[in-house]
Amino acid sequence: MKYGYPLFMFVETIAVGVFRCNCTVIACERTREAIVVDPGDEPEKIMRIVRANDLDVTCILHTHAHIDHIMGSFDVAEKTAAPVRLHDGDQPLWDNIQRVAESFDIPTPRLPPIAKALVDGEAVDFGDATARVIHTPGHTVGSCSFCVALEGDRRLLLSGDTLFRGKIGFACRPYPNSKTLIASIRNKLLVLDDDTDVIPGHGPATQIGIERRHNPFLA
Repeated sequence: MKYGYPLFMFVETIAVGVFRCNCTVIACERTREAIVVDPGDEPEKIMRIVRANDLDVTCILHTHAHIDHIMGSFDVAEKTAAPVRLHDGDQPLWDNIQRVAESFDIPTPRLPPIAKALVDGEAVDFGDATARVIHTPGHTVGSCSFCVALEGDRRLLLSGDTLFRGKIGFACRPYPNSKTLIASIRNKLLVLDDDTDVIPGHGPATQIGIERRHNPFLA
C-alpha cells in the first residue's frame, strides 16, 4: 500500500509471508536514501520496491525479533549492504531463532549480524528524514516503535506489534501481564498528536487519535 504523504517522502507498506507482517519502506525523495522496517519475509518483493524506485537503503530497522518480522532480513541486508539494527533487549530472541523456527515447523532463517543496538530516543537519519527510536517494551523486552517526522507537526509511527487498529499486542515472557505493554502505549505513544498516522506490524493503518478514543483495550 502506498500512502499520500508529502512529496519529499516515499512510504510503501506490503504484507509479507504467511504471517502477513507489514514491511514498510520509507525514503527521502530528494536523496533516495531509505530505511526498511521489519523485512519479515519475501525479500524479493521488498527489493522490487527498492529497485523500482531507485532507493539506497541505508538501514534495516526491526521493531522486535519475533520470527515473523525477521525472516527476510538476511537477503535484504545482503542485497543492500545496509546495517541491521535491533534493540539489545531482543538479542536473545535473535540468537535463538532456530528453536522458534522448529516450534513452527519451518526452516530456520539465516540471520545477519546486528550492526548496532537501537537506543531509546536515538535518531536514525536517512537523507533529509529522521526516524526516532521509541523503546516500547511489553510485547517483547526490546520492542521499539519508530516515529518519522513528515512535514510541520505531522508524524508517522511504525508501532510493530505494540499497537494495532482497535487492538494491542500481547505480552510475551518475561512479562506476566499486559501492564508493561499498556504503560508503553499510554506513556510513549498516546502522547503523540491525534493525527499521527500509525502503521502497525500487522493489519490496517490507523491514527493515534482514533486509538486514544476508540481502542477498547486502552479505555
